[in-house]
Amino acid sequence: MRCTLLARRDAIRISRYDLFMDSEKIGSVRGYKILRHIADGGMGSVYRGVLIGSVEFQKTVAIKTILEKYAVHPEFVRLFIGEAKLVADLVHENIVQVYDLGLEDGSYYIVMEYVDGVNLEVYIRAHLDRETPLPLDLGAFIASRICRGLDYAHNKTDRNGVPLGIVHRDISPKNVLLNYEGVVKVTDFGIAKAREVMEQDEELLVGRLEYMPPEQATRKPTDPRSDVYALGVLTHELLTGGLPDRGRWSLHRLHRLGMSFPKPIAETRPDIPDDLAAIVDRSLQPDPADRFQSAADMGYALEYHLYHDGYGPTNVTLRDYLRENFPSLTAHHVDLDPTVIRADSSATMIEHRADTVFGSRLEDEAPE
Repeated sequence: MRCTLLARRDAIRISRYDLFMDSEKIGSVRGYKILRHIADGGMGSVYRGVLIGSVEFQKTVAIKTILEKYAVHPEFVRLFIGEAKLVADLVHENIVQVYDLGLEDGSYYIVMEYVDGVNLEVYIRAHLDRETPLPLDLGAFIASRICRGLDYAHNKTDRNGVPLGIVHRDISPKNVLLNYEGVVKVTDFGIAKAREVMEQDEELLVGRLEYMPPEQATRKPTDPRSDVYALGVLTHELLTGGLPDRGRWSLHRLHRLGMSFPKPIAETRPDIPDDLAAIVDRSLQPDPADRFQSAADMGYALEYHLYHDGYGPTNVTLRDYLRENFPSLTAHHVDLDPTVIRADSSATMIEHRADTVFGSRLEDEAPE
């Protein structure tokens, strides 16, 4: 199948079965060669490619474009461009790095770090499918690494030392990757916001409601504590395999009423250590003032739990666990990039993220 990255039109023309990419064109213009199309995700299409340098130098990269249906949506294009600009200088082990933002014939693309591994949705599902308990120590370790990546982003400043005020606003299993060396990476800052666009972005409801803190779901200002809440939901899922139980009503209604108090995690996972349970329960408080006040604080608490008695899990521990317990995930060198993954050798595509909720409609909002 012939692949081309950028169509000679105003918008990118891409579908799952009929691709129009000019790999030679982008290679000659920007120094990249497209190897193949990986899949379409919620935001755009992603390709595996290589950066071509001098003396046969090559570096594998992921290249993300905007889907045709969104390419004519000014707000979506703004978010796409904003993602690249916002994270261009975020260089951290636990964040997927962006290398380049390109524009050709009116179409934008982002070149970013290529990650070979699985996302947390696949990791959690693999345990559930095998009816294997999710390991508490590795769940806490993964959460602690996410904390470190978020803390770095939250405290990032511009070149003049002014805080950027970055908030991810979409922490979920599909946006956290585990590479096959055991490194945890946060990705998809496509709906993250910086301080200068705060007021504009608060009117645009984006993200997955299950992981949204009450303030985000009700369009109130967000800050780093909002990511702490989302990480609390994710950590609950990492340790139990399921989302927190926050009541029988619509989650949006509970958020709006300030009543989205989760049941203690110990009721779902009785063998969880008391201190670890307390960390998860605190991070899920509806009032931001009652949560950890920073990702760093939550990270310190998790690390104390893991290491205060001596040795604890490391990247190598996670790497060895994946190889030993889930060889089917690692043996095939699954293609994983910041938008999509392949789950197994059958090449069944799994979209990286659910359709983002734009506008005012909430998927589980019940009638008044």
